[in-house]
This record gives sequence, structure tokens and C-alpha cells, in this order.
Amino acid sequence: MTEMMLRGYSPASTGTRKKRFSFNRIIVGDARDALKKLPSSSVDLSFWSPPYHVGKSYEQGRTFEQWQGLIRDVVALHAGILKPAGFMVVNIADILCFADPEMPRFQADNVNGKKHKVTRDDVLEAKRRHPDANRHALAEILGCSEQTVQRRLENNNVRGGKHEPATKVLLTGGMLTKWAEAVGLYLYDRRIWHKDPCWANSRWHSSSYRAVDEFEHLYVFWKPGIVSYDRNRLEAHEWSEWGSRAVWKIASVRRNDRHEAEFPESLVERVVRLFPPPNGVVVDPFLGSGTTTTVAKRLGRQWLGIEISNQFASIAERRTNAACSDRTS
Repeated sequence: MTEMMLRGYSPASTGTRKKRFSFNRIIVGDARDALKKLPSSSVDLSFWSPPYHVGKSYEQGRTFEQWQGLIRDVVALHAGILKPAGFMVVNIADILCFADPEMPRFQADNVNGKKHKVTRDDVLEAKRRHPDANRHALAEILGCSEQTVQRRLENNNVRGGKHEPATKVLLTGGMLTKWAEAVGLYLYDRRIWHKDPCWANSRWHSSSYRAVDEFEHLYVFWKPGIVSYDRNRLEAHEWSEWGSRAVWKIASVRRNDRHEAEFPESLVERVVRLFPPPNGVVVDPFLGSGTTTTVAKRLGRQWLGIEISNQFASIAERRTNAACSDRTS
């Protein structure tokens, strides 16, 4: 594991341990190690977006079981660090292309999308006339590609490659809820972040009934305690426009030049303004390029970021340090 390093700011200390803990800084290291250093019942809001197990560069080398273990461990550690009535808000998407070797390949006959005039009946007739011919031989006889022969015979869109396992949608919310309830955190609410359509990640939508990827979830977990509900926390129009609304339409980050999975500042701003008190402590254990700490500092909250990559931690440090605190928000 990466050795933990501390990136300093003007410290704000809290906690009951013998060694006083300072917030308003960034820790470089594994979230599971860093969260153990936090004082008990010291965090009002933990807002984070973990690796999604969808093949991003920073996820390479981690199996699905290892990914589950990482998220489960981080969730479990929140049971101790959250204050009573504190919230853990997790931004995550479902895994839309989860490989499952046990799943039959999805079969589809693209009625209007065939690039070759060869029909299934043509292939079956060629097989009847040439019973010993394999797909490559049949393709040569019919004057088409071997892939066309396979598609006509199997109604197989060979999504993901002919020799790769079939894929399915895997819902992440159920796993999160199970792990959270096991440690005494409960799913209080959920929001939908309606972002821009991800056409680049939905290239199969044109040859199937699959939807284009254009939303993610915000799962809001609560640690039992008395929540201070302050209607003055938002303006009246903000309550009606998004505070009390389940779907948040917020544009995606236009250029992911800092981090390939950066979420917009306006998404963080809504969460930070809605859930923790104005003087609360906000933590992000998967900090990335520092969006959460930047917004939390600007809104006058205490903050802490944890990031395993030195490269991203440096970006987050510069970005957060440049933010101006506004304690009127």
C-alpha cells in the first residue's frame, strides 16, 4: 500500500484521542488506512465517488472481488467516523457491462442494419449443400465475412468480442445498502444525477434496445441520530428546484483533463449545502482531482481529502488551496 503522506493547510483540530487530529488537509494513501486515523464521531458528511469497476486506467489490476472488498471496507469504516445523524453520500453508477461467463450471449437480429444481403436462409442452404464446411469456408462460398455467417446462424451481435464472456447490467445500490446496514448505516434517500448522454460509452445502443448511459445515483446513508432540519439552509426557489427533487439535471464536466472521472462542482455544492450543518466536517476518501475539498472549502466547511495517487493529490492540493472560503453559503 502507498505510504501515507500529509499535505498541509492551516489545521483545524478536533477529536477526543490523545493525539489531536487536524482537518483541512489532504492525506495521500489508501482510504482504508487513512479513515482509521480519524477521530470517532467527527464527520458530518462523507461524500465520495469510488472506482466503478468499469475499466478506468486507475482501476487496472483490481479484480471484482477486490473492488467489492475495497468498497465494503470503506463503508464499514464510516460507522465509526460519522457523527450521530451524519450522512454518507455515495455517487456511483451501475456496472452496465459486467462480464458473466454463465450468461448466454445476447441474441439480436438487426432487421434494418444488415450490411450484407446474405440471409439466414442463405447460410442454412449453404450448410446443407456443404455439411463439412466451417464458418470460414461458408463465408468464402457466400462471399461474405465469417462474422456475418456467425451472426446469421446465431443471431449474435458478438458484443464485446466473439471470444469474450457475455455481459449484463449489475446494480450497485443493493451491494452498498447491504454493506451499510451491516454496520448500522441506513439508506435514507437516493437522488439521480441526470448528466449528459455518454455516447462514447454506449456504442452498442444503435444495434440493440439498450439505453444510452446518462445518469448516476446518489445514495444517501444515515447514521442514527437527531438530524437538524433547517429550512433556511436553502432559498425557497432552491428547495423547489432541487432540494426536494429526486432528479438533479447537472451537466457533466466538459473536459476531463484533470481526472478521467471528475464530477461537476455544482453536484458537490448541492450535497454539501443540503446535508451537513454550515460549520460541518466534509470528507472525501476517494478525492481524485479535489472537487469535494475545493467546494467544501469555498462553502466554509472543514474538509479532509484522501487520495491514493500522488499525481492526483498534487492536483487536488493546488486546486483546493486556490479556493476562497465563503462562509455565507
